[in-house]
Amino acid sequence: MPIVTSPEQNISEIEIEQAIRSGIERYFDDCRARVPAFIDRHFHYPGAIATNRMALGWDMLRAPVNLLWAPVYALACLVKILVPKRAGLMWLHGLANRVPAGFTTRVQQHISHLILVDLLNNGQEGPLLESYLIEALEAVYERHTCEPVDHQQFNKLIEPLVADTLSHYRVTRTASADITNSITCTVLGAFAFQKFTPGGIGLGVVLASMLAKTLAARDFILGETIGGWYYSVFPPEPSLATTASVMVAVMALLAAFAALSGVIFDPVQAAVGLHRRRLHKLLDHLQRDVTLSTQSSFRPKDQFVARILDTFDMIKSGLI
Repeated sequence: MPIVTSPEQNISEIEIEQAIRSGIERYFDDCRARVPAFIDRHFHYPGAIATNRMALGWDMLRAPVNLLWAPVYALACLVKILVPKRAGLMWLHGLANRVPAGFTTRVQQHISHLILVDLLNNGQEGPLLESYLIEALEAVYERHTCEPVDHQQFNKLIEPLVADTLSHYRVTRTASADITNSITCTVLGAFAFQKFTPGGIGLGVVLASMLAKTLAARDFILGETIGGWYYSVFPPEPSLATTASVMVAVMALLAAFAALSGVIFDPVQAAVGLHRRRLHKLLDHLQRDVTLSTQSSFRPKDQFVARILDTFDMIKSGLI
C-alpha cells in the first residue's frame, strides 16, 4: 500500500508501514473469524433456500447461457495466465481482457452482496478495513502529535480490488453448477441406464440411442416385441438430427436444474468444507493484494475443473 508522508511529519515510513500491516492483519483475522457463521447463515438450511430462491425467474434463462459461455471465458483466462505479455502478444491479452464472464445472475449478485456486507464489512456502512487502518495509523500519529491521517487514498485502492475479487468469486457459481451437472449425469447414468455418462453430452448420446432403438422397434416389420429383441442384439445408430435434438433437450434441462441446484449442493459444499476453503482463499488473496498493492490475484480453479470434466465428457462421447 502506498505511503504518503509530508516533510513536517517526524514519523518514519517503517512505523507507518508497520501500522498499516498491523491494521490489515487484524481486519482479515476478524473476517476469517466470521467465515463459519457466514456459511451457517447463508449456505446451510434454511439459509441456502433463501440464498438460491432468487434463481427463480430470469436466472432460469441466464444460467444456460452462462454454462454455454463458460468454456470461452475459461479459455480467455488461460490466455491471460499462460501467454507472456510481450509486445507482439499484447493484442491477445487485450482481447482476453474484453471477454465477459457471462451474465451476472441474481444469485451471484446476492452472494457477492452478502460477502461484501456481512463478511467483509460486518454489516456496517462503508469499508470496514478503512477503520482498521485509520485506528492503527492514528495510534502512531498520536504518539508523534501529528495531524490526523488523510484516509481517502485507502478507499481508492481497496474498492477496485474487492470488486475484481468478487467478480471472480461469482464465476465459481457457474463452475460449481457445471460440476454439479457432471456429477448428476454420472449418477443418473449409472443408476438409471447402467452407463457411464460423465456429463450432459454422454447422457444425451445414451438417451438418443435408446430413442432410436424404440423408434426402430416400433416400425419393425415383424412387430414391436420382436423388433425390441432384434435391436437389443443389433442396436441401431441414431441419426445426427436425433442425437442433436436429444442433446439440446438434455442440456436445457440440466441448465434449468443448475439454476436451482444450489439449494441441494450449497449445504453439501458447506458440509465438506468447500465453501470455507473458497472463502479463506478469497480472503488470503485479498489480504496479499491490499498489503502489496498488487492487482487482484484471486483466480479460483473451479472453472478449469469444470472444463476438464466437459472435455472428458466429449472424449467419452466420441465428439473429439
